[in-house]
Amino acid sequence: MKKKIIIGLSILLVTALTSAVCLALNGNFMDKKEKPSDYHIGVSYETALESEKPALVLFYADWCGYCLRFMPKFQTINSIYKNKFDIVMLNVDDPQYKKVVEDVALTGFPTLYIIDKKYDNRVLLNNAIYLDLKRLRGELDRFLAIRKRLDECETCTGK
Repeated sequence: MKKKIIIGLSILLVTALTSAVCLALNGNFMDKKEKPSDYHIGVSYETALESEKPALVLFYADWCGYCLRFMPKFQTINSIYKNKFDIVMLNVDDPQYKKVVEDVALTGFPTLYIIDKKYDNRVLLNNAIYLDLKRLRGELDRFLAIRKRLDECETCTGK
């Protein structure tokens, strides 16, 4: 009798645990992003061009596994810098951006550029920098400090 109760409770426990694990996994799979464009970060490229802020543009492709792996870091960068940069995701396979993609001469993905229309400046951030969040933040902060000095010089000279 005890053996039957123990077996019955064991089966019930295994069934309950299996159900809990399946529910947890299904919830995670529903939230899992399968391509970079599943992330909706920042503003459109067109909106960034109309802004006074410099743009941090991520050139990505939906078929690129490296791009997908980079997206959580890019999401973090967005949360930190969205008030200082216009954060942009630009899908290189979108025909409307063909000219922009050709203009920046991409050699791989993901690629990060700072595009500052105010000073007609474009800065390529190589992957050795953007793969390390601390180094990337250092470069973004350096860019902002230099831009601030340029703005101050412009104010001093009356331009």
